[in-house]
Amino acid sequence: MKAVILAAGYGTRFNRDLQNDTSGDFQHLCGIPKPLLPVGNKALISHWMAAIEKINSIDAVYVITNDLYYVKFEDWAKEFHLVKLLNDGTRSNEERLGAINCLQLAITQFNINDHILVLGGDTLFYEDFSLSDVLAQFAELQSADCGGSLVLAYVCKDEETSKFGILEIDEKFQVIAFKEKPSRTETTSRKACPCFYIYSKNTIPLIANFLQEKQNSPLEEKDAPGNFLCWVHSRTPVFVHHVSGRFDVGNLPSYLDCAKYFQKHGDAK
Repeated sequence: MKAVILAAGYGTRFNRDLQNDTSGDFQHLCGIPKPLLPVGNKALISHWMAAIEKINSIDAVYVITNDLYYVKFEDWAKEFHLVKLLNDGTRSNEERLGAINCLQLAITQFNINDHILVLGGDTLFYEDFSLSDVLAQFAELQSADCGGSLVLAYVCKDEETSKFGILEIDEKFQVIAFKEKPSRTETTSRKACPCFYIYSKNTIPLIANFLQEKQNSPLEEKDAPGNFLCWVHSRTPVFVHHVSGRFDVGNLPSYLDCAKYFQKHGDAK
């Protein structure tokens, strides 16, 4: 299995919050990409590396970033022998390729023909999350010979459905619908889906098919990684592993919540 960490974003909301902050308490965070922000005793993305390095089945980690922050990631990556970096060549949010294009770029550049764990570089989960448990469930799916992929879900509040991608599932925990930021009345589901997907080997070619179909579509349709999940679940089975919650570091308050939590609870697992 390969891991791909999506880290090519520009943190526009986070940087806007830093610029608008008048306290001066967070100026040391300026110019730091979100995956490299300090969380507890290490960078956010390093929590993922600490968990991944315990998993024998993951033999490479590809981190895709942009040209603006590439040198910072080069410095970070020196201590991780599994990591290979990929520069998407962009230097501004207006030039960004979008998450799904970045994923395909990594697949092409590194000739990936394996199961892929896809992670958002600005996401962490609560202390009871276990990467080994998630991978064990994925292995069971492969043993069942269904070729299924696996995504995560946690229960969000009624008023939060319009902020997240929401999964609808059947009694076998298979995804039957994905709604991008629906109103609370558009779905009875409250299962939010974070940027954490394990795509089976036979699903990987479908990413290029999706992008081919969407080549003339607006960037937004190729940016949010949930859009591929929305497209693919009707073409190949996708199942759900439930977790208790996550941190999505999108702005300064969410970063401070995440940092405070991991200062108290320690490393992710």
